[in-house]
Amino acid sequence: MKKIFTSILLLTITFSLTAQTKRAITVDDLWAMKRVGAVELSNDGKLIAFTVTEYSMEENKGQTDIWLINSDGTNIRVLKDSPQTESQPKFIPNSSRISYAKGGQIWTCDPDGANDEQLTDLYSGASGVRWSADGKKILFVSSIYPECITQECVKNKDEAKAANTVQVEVFTELMYRHWNDWRGEKRSHLFLMDVAGKKYYDLTLMSAFDVPPIALGSANDYNFSPDGIEIAFTMNTSKMLAASTNNDVFVINTTDIKENQITPYKKISPGGGNDNQPVYSPNGKFIAFTSMERAGFEADKQRLMIYNRNSKEIKSVSDNLDISFGQIIWSPDSKFIYYNAANEVYNPIYKIDITNGKNLLLKKEIVSSDLNISPNGKNLFFKNQRSTLPYEVFSISTDGKNLTQLTRSNQKLLSGLEMNGIETFWSDGAEGAKVQSILVKPPFFDENKKYPLTFLIHGGPQGNWNDDFHYRWNLQMFASKGHVVIAVNPRGSTGYGQKFTDEISRDWGGKVYVDLMNAYDYAIENFKFIDSKNTFAAGASYGGYMINWIEGNTDRFNALVCHDGVYNLESMYGTTEELWFPEWENGGTPWENNELYEKWSPSNFVKNFRTPMLVIHGGKDFRVPESQAFELFTALQRVGVESKFIYFPEETHFVLKPQNAKFWWNSVFEWYDKYYVSD
Repeated sequence: MKKIFTSILLLTITFSLTAQTKRAITVDDLWAMKRVGAVELSNDGKLIAFTVTEYSMEENKGQTDIWLINSDGTNIRVLKDSPQTESQPKFIPNSSRISYAKGGQIWTCDPDGANDEQLTDLYSGASGVRWSADGKKILFVSSIYPECITQECVKNKDEAKAANTVQVEVFTELMYRHWNDWRGEKRSHLFLMDVAGKKYYDLTLMSAFDVPPIALGSANDYNFSPDGIEIAFTMNTSKMLAASTNNDVFVINTTDIKENQITPYKKISPGGGNDNQPVYSPNGKFIAFTSMERAGFEADKQRLMIYNRNSKEIKSVSDNLDISFGQIIWSPDSKFIYYNAANEVYNPIYKIDITNGKNLLLKKEIVSSDLNISPNGKNLFFKNQRSTLPYEVFSISTDGKNLTQLTRSNQKLLSGLEMNGIETFWSDGAEGAKVQSILVKPPFFDENKKYPLTFLIHGGPQGNWNDDFHYRWNLQMFASKGHVVIAVNPRGSTGYGQKFTDEISRDWGGKVYVDLMNAYDYAIENFKFIDSKNTFAAGASYGGYMINWIEGNTDRFNALVCHDGVYNLESMYGTTEELWFPEWENGGTPWENNELYEKWSPSNFVKNFRTPMLVIHGGKDFRVPESQAFELFTALQRVGVESKFIYFPEETHFVLKPQNAKFWWNSVFEWYDKYYVSD
């Protein structure tokens, strides 16, 4: 008994010392994390290449390198770590060499990183390489002027523009800017290159359309057939691009390709909605792709479509599933598709039989991306994350067993941080709908104490909070200052069926607001460790819209934070770029359905504004333009609401520079502290 007691005492002391040496996460920790990016499996299944991006707070920038690890998790080593960013690793078929992107061109090297060779040398640059199965040809994209058929033409036009003393832009069509870029006259074209002869062909010569499409495409929008005779790609050929979600899948026969001549292509996907991600089956019989049925709706259910290359018939194999497909990959025997999809607060991996549509959930409690499958079809390799773990490379058997973490890029840093994993709870939303919320307790949580609440609202609005390690809206960071964090998935959220997702459209301040406030009220009533006198709310994009809606409709919170939020629905329509979005969400244009724009615009509730608000916006945000923040701050100030406006002229819809992000976090915490009510 004495030995047992001594052992327990030692364990208790050890645990206590370990707990004392840990600390809460900081902004500097967040930006010190090594961020695992692209994951690629070698053709023989023995090696994994992956990118790692590291940021310097002092230099205020990041750099990406390429690493290798054996697929069993052994022998991790650097492939490329020069002062210049290297990315986009690809294993070259029928070769031991690896291609990668550097300096706007495609390079190759040996598996030990030696013997570099520059593969492309285009003035307009090359990226996004895809290799043919025989390793003799590549596909890549490059940004050029549509009317140019030579690289010299592109160069001359660039030089003439740079030399022109009249600095002016002239627009004759919409989508002249997108997200955070002025689009200009250039378009992304798809190129084919014969590697041995270093000869390349513009497959979309003279085209005014982008490949991959400028919006709503996938990370896999052009591919070779297994025999290399055909190429499938995604493109949007709509005349009014700003109002169209109609991406389509096209095919080109490589025998039709001639130098400096337009190559004929044929559409194979159904019209109307967003079709993308064409992937050939290993046996060459099929092309799988994802497809949305409703035109103009960017968050429709993504169905899995199978195109039979012989019969030319298309069938959906997922109509009976209330699941929106994410990334898709084929099994080596061409009988199954493995894919991931939102499911509540996870992004699990599934397997579906393309013949009978039988669907199997392999693993639910993961947040997966970058799926790869071994040549023998027995293992999947992918990225996975949790709220307490940034992305790392994992493997799992294709029967859903043996989930294994292969890389540990941040193990030392994470071992010193005290973080609590997510919990979830359900509450009743509008019309009796069940609404799920994430709850994160602060580090060193004591159930006998009271903690302030940070209430988070996600953007999209068709998105969700999940069990992830988000680098901008990090749940652990919000909890680090001693706050309980609640992140609700109300109407509009993905992972709860398409009807649940649909029910925010044309109802931005309706059922979703009830869902959110009911979840808030449930938490206050049921979690006694929440200090109801000190609650704060924050959101970005649509989440920022809801913060503005809350400002005019409730006084539940001590203070609010609106990041890049929508304030005036009518002026938002006239300045944003992707017009299909407000037209779908508001039932048309403002002149067609002004009643709905008026009904749900927070700008019409200024007379009710009372709660102190921190307004944050980026000057290069073209999705929710800066004028929304200018209008909002003017209204807050004019009616005497305590408010502060933080403007980042060089940031976009997101705050991406390390020092700006540090300022962002510190400003949010300071705003909370200012309105904290002590006993």
